Amino acid sequence: MSTDTPASAPAESAAERYLAVQRSDEFAGLRRALRGFVFPMTVAFFLWYALYVILSAYARDFMGTKLVGNINVALVFGLLQFVSTFLIAWLYSRYADRKIDPVADRIRAEMGEVTHEHGPRG
Repeated sequence: MSTDTPASAPAESAAERYLAVQRSDEFAGLRRALRGFVFPMTVAFFLWYALYVILSAYARDFMGTKLVGNINVALVFGLLQFVSTFLIAWLYSRYADRKIDPVADRIRAEMGEVTHEHGPRG
């Protein structure tokens, strides 16, 4: 009979550690921070897009109003959809750099220490 620990023991310890991290206040705060940005931005973008579609369908005269040459309100609104997409991506990048990445990096570093204690996976 061998006194070696089973090969599955480190994996169980790692799994337990992952569950402990998932239940931690720090991880819950990370999820709250992510949701605090993603949900409001998703709703705002959806409403903005819905406005564009609804105006295109039901306010044809308004959307067809010429602004400069052949450029009308519908074209400007359509282009602003792209602008708002890039703006949201840029805002998320800044938000993640400040609020999400530092906490995620800290959690990842703690998990890396636990994983390295048990040796390389393989």
